[in-house]
Amino acid sequence: MNIVCLDMEGVLVPEIWIAFAEESGIPELKRTTRDEPDYDKLMQWRIGVLKEHGLGIKEIQETISRIDPLPGAKEFMDKLREITQVVVLSDTFDQFAMPLMEKLGYPMLMCNTLEIADDGEITGFRMRIDDSKKSTVKGLQAIGFDTIASGDSFNDLGMIQASKAGFLFRTTDQIKADYPDIQAFEEYDDLFEAIKAAL
Repeated sequence: MNIVCLDMEGVLVPEIWIAFAEESGIPELKRTTRDEPDYDKLMQWRIGVLKEHGLGIKEIQETISRIDPLPGAKEFMDKLREITQVVVLSDTFDQFAMPLMEKLGYPMLMCNTLEIADDGEITGFRMRIDDSKKSTVKGLQAIGFDTIASGDSFNDLGMIQASKAGFLFRTTDQIKADYPDIQAFEEYDDLFEAIKAAL
């Protein structure tokens, strides 16, 4: 039994924090896991920036409501789900991801949860499990699945390397240079064919 594990942001949908940085006019919020491998550190810093600017969940969700999947992402997902099981593994949060899952046809999603005060201030976050992407892949393998993984950032490398096959998708030149042994693709059709061959 195979299951394909895909990252969400940068692979299926645009980076939420980059979109919000552009809409809010706060360029420092463009930092993502491509820039900062330590997710806990990155999120604590983001929460601090939001607090400093008096921004909360409402403003971010307004931005998310205007985000569409990357061109071709929905078709890629539909085609993939015709031939195998697919799960979206993301370090994002339920409160961010659900409107985007609707636009992708409601694939299975495993992500994290924000802690939000009554006034909408984001006060913290709860990770589902430590090293969630790699841990989830290992868990799926423990119950009899062979995993095939794809992502674009530092936090995807664990699940990619732990899987029977793994691919980078629209990643940075730096990550490609640092991990030349991992095949990297730019187009959904090429990624689909690589996954299909690995099944």
